[in-house]
Amino acid sequence: MPDGTSRLKTLDGQQIFHFMGCSTFAEYAVLASISLAKLNPEANPFTCCVLGCGIPTGWGAVMNNPNFHANSSVAVWGLGAVGLAVIQAAKAKGATRIYGIDINEKKFEIAKEFGATNCFNPKNGDTRAWLTSQEKWGINFTYDATGSVAVMREALEMAHRGFGESMVIGVAAAG
Repeated sequence: MPDGTSRLKTLDGQQIFHFMGCSTFAEYAVLASISLAKLNPEANPFTCCVLGCGIPTGWGAVMNNPNFHANSSVAVWGLGAVGLAVIQAAKAKGATRIYGIDINEKKFEIAKEFGATNCFNPKNGDTRAWLTSQEKWGINFTYDATGSVAVMREALEMAHRGFGESMVIGVAAAG
């Protein structure tokens, strides 16, 4: 919880700490109001559960950026739920070149289904060199969805010189 306490316990009384201000798999819990979202009672909990973090975070990072524009280039590091939502939103907003970057090539097919135009595995070469070969001066909008500080830096450095924007939406480990 924001105050450093926990209100959850195991059946034998052992305290359980929350992850990033919220937790799940509890029959009952006392939560801070900031950690709650009201759902329509008719909503299917088995399908709306994906709205918990990944989709609103990635989608919102694009849709809530007043500078995002059509015909732009986008690069996304990390092709999990957050990264895929970034790709989907970027395509919906008219991005024409969307680069997906991940070390798991099994994610490339779905990234392309969501709107990625090209994908790259950093284990197969230098991401900076690959992106520069695609976009000489850098990317209009870069998104880190990994939480890796090294990747955050790479995404920032690949933003277009002069006017590119870099969004860090992955959460790095404490410290």
